[in-house]
Amino acid sequence: MSKGKYKINPGTLELERVRLSRKDILKRGMYYLLGGATFATIVLFVAYTFFDSPKELMLKRENQQYAFQIDLMNKRVDQISSVLKDIENRDDNIYRTIFEAEPIPSEERKAGIGGVDRYNSLKGYENSKRIISTTKKIDQLSREMFVQSKSFDQVYKLAKNKAKMLASIPGIQPISNKDLKRIASYFGYRIHPIYKVLRMHEGIDFTAPVGTPIYATGDGMIEHLKHKMTGYGKVIMINHGYGYETLYAHMSKRIAKPGQHVKRGEIIGYVGNTGRSTGPHVHYEVRKNGKPVNPIHFFYQDLTPAQYEEMIENASRPGQSME
Repeated sequence: MSKGKYKINPGTLELERVRLSRKDILKRGMYYLLGGATFATIVLFVAYTFFDSPKELMLKRENQQYAFQIDLMNKRVDQISSVLKDIENRDDNIYRTIFEAEPIPSEERKAGIGGVDRYNSLKGYENSKRIISTTKKIDQLSREMFVQSKSFDQVYKLAKNKAKMLASIPGIQPISNKDLKRIASYFGYRIHPIYKVLRMHEGIDFTAPVGTPIYATGDGMIEHLKHKMTGYGKVIMINHGYGYETLYAHMSKRIAKPGQHVKRGEIIGYVGNTGRSTGPHVHYEVRKNGKPVNPIHFFYQDLTPAQYEEMIENASRPGQSME
């Protein structure tokens, strides 16, 4: 029997083949087509809703990799930031303290970078929050590094000036005196050798044979004496800058000339007995902003702590000056 659809004829009680019209065939085809389309739509919906396509899987893997890289970058930024914090702390509390400079205010170090819409272009992505957070950290780190770089430029200049200042401030004795036996009279009130009255002795007297070399105790320039210094004999004054001057009196001969720049330890003249003097010696003074100060405090490069204590004790004893 050929395939087809049959029905019983009520009148003859015989099976008769049903013949479909074109309309019925078309309608049935539409039903099949609509059903297939509906089924396909449901399958696609389920597939795209609950299952990832190969391309989506690839993009997700890429996003996960990007997120991982961003996290690594954040950790590195945090590590660099920690190192920078240590450098900033050293800068404020060690380097700038040594060179007597004020620490950089925290508000200046932490100053942000302007721009309300600065990070708008990074919004709208799956990892936008991470990207924006990392970018902000990097921007802040860049700002702090810029401020620190400027600070180091300033510290470098301070260091150069400090080195110059340390070389200029008097730091040695004017003649060779390793055993400390050449000091005849210290700074302070002493009996005048001629007038026999107690007078302020504004320097230290070093006894030595005539012709003993006298050294500049710090870098500086030989000054032009503006007026005659009665009783001091042949004198040299050195302007060391930073408010410091030194005076060397009773010299037999002056080597350095006015206007000449000299270095610490350079010979500027020789011990003599000129002026109002009771014997060969050099009278040495240190002046700060025009006022005499105790030269003992400026022999730090020549003395050990024990020798300094010995010199302080000797200076406390009464005595007589040599002029």
